[in-house]
Amino acid sequence: MRIFDIIISLIGLVFMCPILIFVCLILFCTGEHKIFYFQNRIGLNGNKFKVFKFVTMLENSPNIGSGTITSKNDPRILPVGRVLRKTKINELPQLANVLLGDLSLIGPRPHVARDLEGVPNDLLQEIMRCKPGLSGVGSIFFRNEEEILQAFDDPRPFYDSVVAPFKAELELWYIKNKSLRLYFVLIILTVTTVIFGNTHSQFIRFADFPALPEELEPYFSDLSRQK
Repeated sequence: MRIFDIIISLIGLVFMCPILIFVCLILFCTGEHKIFYFQNRIGLNGNKFKVFKFVTMLENSPNIGSGTITSKNDPRILPVGRVLRKTKINELPQLANVLLGDLSLIGPRPHVARDLEGVPNDLLQEIMRCKPGLSGVGSIFFRNEEEILQAFDDPRPFYDSVVAPFKAELELWYIKNKSLRLYFVLIILTVTTVIFGNTHSQFIRFADFPALPEELEPYFSDLSRQK
């Protein structure tokens, strides 16, 4: 799939170049006058790498409030950053990570070390054997994660005990069912999710897809009704 990663990411960078340049200019003139944010993430075999993003939050945000967890109306998000996060434009610089080989276009989403503490170690070790992705099952399914976490004054306990373990189950499902067909299906679902909103209901069409935990049912009511 590496050849498809390179071809598609190159096409994406060329096609999105005018938007990338425009965003760079806007960020330079607003907020804290910074354009890119580089964050250590856990990648293949547990190795760390720096993921590239457009700046969307206050510079010291990991040490403020809920740390590495972000909710919908998080006060640390900059005005322009709110638009970039909603449209996922802030993730586009990671196409460079794909070209460098740190990421695949599709795979388990890489996280900072703190956000993996709620994942059972046996699942984590298996997930780390797969190259992480710019997008993937967990990213698509939890497109509304910031809205979910907004319901909690302190979202960390819910994230660690419910969200992180279920994300791990989703990523493990992808690894077990990994194929070229699924790779392209998830690319399409990524695009349609960004344009049209949540498409997580599409996943119930897949065989052996992990069951939604009861704690998450209120936030995925369309899935609950289709049980």
